[in-house]
Amino acid sequence: MSTPGNVPEVGLTVVHRCYVSYSHAHYAGHLVDGAWGLGLFGDVATELCIRTDGDEGLFASYSDVQFRAPVRAGDVVEARATLVRAGRRSREMEFELVVVARGDSAAGESAARILEEPVVATTATGTVVVPVARP
Repeated sequence: MSTPGNVPEVGLTVVHRCYVSYSHAHYAGHLVDGAWGLGLFGDVATELCIRTDGDEGLFASYSDVQFRAPVRAGDVVEARATLVRAGRRSREMEFELVVVARGDSAAGESAARILEEPVVATTATGTVVVPVARP
């Protein structure tokens, strides 16, 4: 954690991994809506702010959100946040939602496999603000 007067470490990355439950499927083909992944970005941003500033921070904005590949129920995903810029109160982060495992119904009803090449499903840049450091 940074201390008053110190700038948080640019390049710090936080990763959360989770299973995508079938209750999250919203569309045909067990597709999950993109907003679900943005919620995960909020979670990793919160942990990153706790690690750098001892505060959960407050999400101010997203920019350049791109939905690059589908997320489906039965996937295992990693949500990643990397600190790319630290101002006095603002923290700019780059986000990735990566599918690392996928259900494989062709091999059996509950079959799944680890992907040889993870699939980048969503990317974004976001800004979080934290309180002014107290001396």
